[in-house]
Amino acid sequence: MIKHFNEVNGLYIEKIIGQDRLAYAMSDTEDFYDLVEFADRDGYQGSVVKFYDFENGNVYTPFEKKRDVICGKPVYTNGFYYFLRADYGLKKVTLYKYFPETVLEAVTEFDMDEVNLYNLMSIGEKVHVTSHDGSDFRCYYPEKISLTIDDHESVTFMTEGNIISEKWVEEGWDFVNDCATGEYKFYNKVIIRDFDGNIISEEIGSIHQAPDGTYWIS
Repeated sequence: MIKHFNEVNGLYIEKIIGQDRLAYAMSDTEDFYDLVEFADRDGYQGSVVKFYDFENGNVYTPFEKKRDVICGKPVYTNGFYYFLRADYGLKKVTLYKYFPETVLEAVTEFDMDEVNLYNLMSIGEKVHVTSHDGSDFRCYYPEKISLTIDDHESVTFMTEGNIISEKWVEEGWDFVNDCATGEYKFYNKVIIRDFDGNIISEEIGSIHQAPDGTYWIS
């Protein structure tokens, strides 16, 4: 049996990890740095985030499309959905807390020159606003943190006192002939740091979050 949402527009929807009620779709780009690049080309048409409810088939759009505004991918934590919205005209980036038909409120706001728009995102477990540019990792909310991490590393989520990241590792590559050898391996490592950047633990594995919010290492 094929069902239809109450709004059908051909957008690809993706699961929001940590729950199983809502999925989301972006009407266009969610890369905030595109605002800077489009500014030199007469601006950007704007994008929105849409939430798709598998319980009742409804589609929710917290904000209508506005020129020179981009919304980011949502995260789910502590019973609410959070997403960033950047307005190039106002030169502001705002973190919103959302639940369909009940809650839409600004949690915190930044001047655009306070944050690096490259890979700017909201992440769980407790919601944090971060950016990652090469080896430069920064957290802007709720703590202000600046760390140097590996170029092959990306922060997955943050807790009250720890930063959890994944680093991809490639072994056995023949750089002369540009091919894999018989000893080739590709895998991930999970790295846990404190807020000062000290490594607490490091192990082979990849992190996945289940619908009940628990995290699993595979």
